[in-house]
Amino acid sequence: MSASPAERLRENLTGVVSTVVTGIWLAAMFTGQDWWLAALLFGYVVVVPITAMLFGDEDDIEEWRNEEAKRVEGPDGVDGETTTRPEEPPADPDTRDALGTLRDRYARGELTDEQFERKLDRLLETESLEDAEDRVERDRRTGERERREAERE
Repeated sequence: MSASPAERLRENLTGVVSTVVTGIWLAAMFTGQDWWLAALLFGYVVVVPITAMLFGDEDDIEEWRNEEAKRVEGPDGVDGETTTRPEEPPADPDTRDALGTLRDRYARGELTDEQFERKLDRLLETESLEDAEDRVERDRRTGERERREAERE
Protein backbone atom coordinates (compact mmCIF):
# COMPACT_ATOMS: atom_id res chain seq x y z
CA MET A 1 0.00 0.00 0.00
CA SER A 2 1.15 3.53 -0.62
CA ALA A 3 1.94 5.80 2.27
CA SER A 4 -0.40 8.64 3.14
CA PRO A 5 0.70 12.23 2.44
CA ALA A 6 1.30 12.76 6.16
CA GLU A 7 3.59 9.70 6.33
CA ARG A 8 5.50 10.81 3.23
CA LEU A 9 5.87 14.31 4.70
CA ARG A 10 7.28 12.90 7.93
CA GLU A 11 9.71 10.65 6.02
CA ASN A 12 10.90 13.57 3.87
CA LEU A 13 10.62 16.40 6.36
CA THR A 14 14.31 17.25 6.34
CA GLY A 15 14.24 17.73 2.56
CA VAL A 16 11.02 19.74 2.77
CA VAL A 17 12.46 22.02 5.46
CA SER A 18 15.65 22.48 3.43
CA THR A 19 13.58 23.49 0.41
CA VAL A 20 11.49 25.93 2.46
CA VAL A 21 14.62 27.50 4.00
CA THR A 22 16.14 27.87 0.53
CA GLY A 23 12.93 29.43 -0.80
CA ILE A 24 12.75 31.93 2.05
CA TRP A 25 16.32 33.20 1.78
CA LEU A 26 16.22 33.27 -2.04
CA ALA A 27 12.97 35.25 -2.00
CA ALA A 28 14.45 37.64 0.55
CA MET A 29 17.63 38.06 -1.48
CA PHE A 30 15.82 38.67 -4.78
CA THR A 31 13.44 41.19 -3.23
CA GLY A 32 16.31 43.18 -1.74
CA GLN A 33 15.73 42.30 1.91
CA ASP A 34 18.74 42.85 4.17
CA TRP A 35 18.05 39.78 6.31
CA TRP A 36 18.46 37.11 3.60
CA LEU A 37 21.94 36.08 4.79
CA ALA A 38 20.74 35.71 8.38
CA ALA A 39 17.85 33.55 7.14
CA LEU A 40 20.26 31.38 5.13
CA LEU A 41 22.63 30.88 8.06
CA PHE A 42 19.94 30.36 10.68
CA GLY A 43 18.07 27.98 8.41
CA TYR A 44 21.03 25.77 7.56
CA VAL A 45 22.88 25.99 10.87
CA VAL A 46 19.88 25.63 13.20
CA VAL A 47 16.57 24.70 11.57
CA VAL A 48 17.68 22.00 9.12
CA PRO A 49 19.99 20.14 11.57
CA ILE A 50 17.32 20.15 14.30
CA THR A 51 14.77 18.84 11.81
CA ALA A 52 17.20 16.13 10.71
CA MET A 53 17.83 15.12 14.33
CA LEU A 54 14.13 14.97 15.14
CA PHE A 55 12.72 13.53 11.93
CA GLY A 56 15.66 12.23 9.88
CA ASP A 57 16.20 8.55 9.33
CA GLU A 58 18.76 6.63 11.37
CA ASP A 59 21.43 6.97 8.66
CA ASP A 60 21.11 10.76 8.72
CA ILE A 61 21.33 10.85 12.49
CA GLU A 62 24.34 8.50 12.56
CA GLU A 63 26.10 10.56 9.90
CA TRP A 64 25.53 13.72 11.94
CA ARG A 65 26.88 12.05 15.09
CA ASN A 66 29.99 10.83 13.25
CA GLU A 67 30.68 14.30 11.85
CA GLU A 68 30.22 15.80 15.31
CA ALA A 69 32.63 13.25 16.82
CA LYS A 70 35.26 14.09 14.19
CA ARG A 71 35.09 17.74 15.18
CA VAL A 72 35.31 17.04 18.92
CA GLU A 73 37.94 14.29 18.99
CA GLY A 74 41.52 14.82 17.99
CA PRO A 75 43.73 12.33 16.14
CA ASP A 76 44.31 10.30 19.32
CA GLY A 77 40.65 10.39 20.32
CA VAL A 78 41.32 13.07 22.94
CA ASP A 79 38.30 15.27 23.57
CA GLY A 80 38.62 18.96 22.99
CA GLU A 81 41.27 18.78 20.29
CA THR A 82 40.27 19.76 16.82
CA THR A 83 42.16 18.78 13.74
CA THR A 84 42.06 19.80 10.17
CA ARG A 85 40.92 16.80 8.25
CA PRO A 86 42.16 15.98 4.78
CA GLU A 87 39.85 16.56 1.88
CA GLU A 88 37.05 14.03 1.86
CA PRO A 89 37.43 11.18 -0.60
CA PRO A 90 35.19 10.54 -3.58
CA ALA A 91 31.85 8.89 -2.84
CA ASP A 92 33.07 5.50 -4.16
CA PRO A 93 32.54 2.89 -1.38
CA ASP A 94 35.85 1.15 -2.18
CA THR A 95 37.71 4.43 -1.72
CA ARG A 96 35.91 5.09 1.57
CA ASP A 97 36.91 1.61 2.79
CA ALA A 98 40.51 2.22 1.74
CA LEU A 99 40.50 5.59 3.49
CA GLY A 100 39.15 3.97 6.65
CA THR A 101 41.89 1.34 6.55
CA LEU A 102 44.50 4.04 6.01
CA ARG A 103 43.19 6.07 8.94
CA ASP A 104 43.16 2.97 11.17
CA ARG A 105 46.78 2.14 10.28
CA TYR A 106 47.81 5.72 11.00
CA ALA A 107 45.93 5.72 14.32
CA ARG A 108 47.67 2.47 15.35
CA GLY A 109 51.05 4.09 14.64
CA GLU A 110 51.88 1.82 11.68
CA LEU A 111 52.44 4.84 9.41
CA THR A 112 54.45 8.01 9.92
CA ASP A 113 52.90 11.37 9.12
CA GLU A 114 54.76 11.48 5.81
CA GLN A 115 53.68 7.95 4.84
CA PHE A 116 50.08 8.71 5.73
CA GLU A 117 50.03 11.93 3.71
CA ARG A 118 51.70 10.28 0.70
CA LYS A 119 49.28 7.33 0.75
CA LEU A 120 46.31 9.66 1.28
CA ASP A 121 47.33 11.79 -1.69
CA ARG A 122 47.69 8.68 -3.82
CA LEU A 123 44.31 7.37 -2.66
CA LEU A 124 42.54 10.65 -3.40
CA GLU A 125 44.13 10.80 -6.85
CA THR A 126 42.72 7.36 -7.66
CA GLU A 127 39.27 8.08 -9.02
CA SER A 128 38.39 4.80 -10.70
CA LEU A 129 39.31 1.14 -10.80
CA GLU A 130 41.12 1.73 -14.09
CA ASP A 131 43.22 4.50 -12.51
CA ALA A 132 44.13 2.17 -9.64
CA GLU A 133 45.08 -0.63 -12.03
CA ASP A 134 47.23 1.79 -14.05
CA ARG A 135 48.99 2.95 -10.89
CA VAL A 136 49.66 -0.63 -9.73
CA GLU A 137 51.08 -1.53 -13.15
CA ARG A 138 53.23 1.60 -13.20
CA ASP A 139 54.51 0.90 -9.66
CA ARG A 140 55.25 -2.72 -10.61
CA ARG A 141 57.28 -1.63 -13.64
CA THR A 142 59.15 0.96 -11.59
CA GLY A 143 59.95 -1.66 -8.95
CA GLU A 144 61.20 -4.10 -11.57
CA ARG A 145 63.37 -1.41 -13.15
CA GLU A 146 64.85 -0.47 -9.75
CA ARG A 147 65.60 -4.15 -8.95
CA ARG A 148 67.39 -4.59 -12.30
CA GLU A 149 69.44 -1.46 -11.69
CA ALA A 150 70.32 -2.64 -8.18
CA GLU A 151 71.40 -6.04 -9.57
CA ARG A 152 73.67 -4.37 -12.11
CA GLU A 153 75.45 -2.44 -9.37
